[in-house]
Amino acid sequence: MSRLGVQRDLQEAAALEWRRQRELQRQNRIFNPRVRIIGVDKDALDAQVKDRKIQEAAEKAWNEELANEMKQNDKIICMLEKQQKRDVRNINKAISEFQKNFQRPETRHEFDLSDPQALKKDKPARLSDSDPRCTVSGLQKFVGEDLNYDQRMKFQKEQLREWCLQQQRDWKNALADQKFADDLHDKNRIELDRKTMEQQRKEEENRRAACAATKDFNRTQAAELAERKKLEKYQKMKDDMDEISNLLQGDLLSENPEQAVSSFGRHRVITDRWKGMNQDQLMAIRYSQQQQVLEKTRLKEEERRRDAEWDRQAIQAARAQLILERHQQRQARECRRALDNLNAELSQEQKSKNIYLKEEAYSNVPTAQYYAQFNTTSR
Repeated sequence: MSRLGVQRDLQEAAALEWRRQRELQRQNRIFNPRVRIIGVDKDALDAQVKDRKIQEAAEKAWNEELANEMKQNDKIICMLEKQQKRDVRNINKAISEFQKNFQRPETRHEFDLSDPQALKKDKPARLSDSDPRCTVSGLQKFVGEDLNYDQRMKFQKEQLREWCLQQQRDWKNALADQKFADDLHDKNRIELDRKTMEQQRKEEENRRAACAATKDFNRTQAAELAERKKLEKYQKMKDDMDEISNLLQGDLLSENPEQAVSSFGRHRVITDRWKGMNQDQLMAIRYSQQQQVLEKTRLKEEERRRDAEWDRQAIQAARAQLILERHQQRQARECRRALDNLNAELSQEQKSKNIYLKEEAYSNVPTAQYYAQFNTTSR
């Protein structure tokens, strides 16, 4: 059985035991003659009802008296508020009459600050450009805001028109000067081009004469070079023939083995003149190579046998491991089957126990309900 199932069964058993204890305590309270009262005391109940009605009548009278008192207080408050508003209105009216008769605006020291006719009575901010009131801190005179602004603007426009006319005349003169300079430049450029073409023609004639002289000189040099190469080729061919004949007749190409014999003995050779081994030496080397081939073949055969033995042992180990795993799986299945059977038996026992406890609990419910109903009716 799993751990979760066991924990759930323990919780259900604990809850059932708690309900059983509560039912036992309730039965003890119901069947205890010291705390249980059978019947009803009607006189006491009537006295309680009478006291309740008297208390409700007293509360109702007290609430009515409180409501009447609150209404009276509201009337008094309304009368006081009306009287206060009337007093405030009379005070404001008296203040207005006093201000109208004894505090006129023109009698105040600061009337000049709020006089509505102040702009009509006041002097202009500036009478002339040399007005002594127009100081720097007064901010009444700025550049371009003098009184003769119209005359000054007219003069400036006339001056600007004269400047524009003068600028146009200067521009026309500049264009005429530029045109004259361009014409002079074109004439100078044409004359310079003519002189340049004349110079190029003379240089071309000189270059042709130089090329003709160079061509004649090169032709002479080429003839001399061809004759010299012909003589050199003939001499080289003669030298090559002599060298070939010497090589053919010498010991190098004839491969004379005697030329490799050292002067220190016939068993020693001169390496730069050695022409190869004889037949006996070659046979000895071939025999040694055959022995090496046989030895290598034997080593390969031994290695193959050793690998086959290792493969056989690995297959046997794998087969043994597979058999062991199957045996372990078989044992695990048997253990699991036995554990499942045990869990099923325990579960069946637990279900039977729960059914028995529920039947026992349900068998006690009618009696408890009867006693509870009886207790409620008696009280």
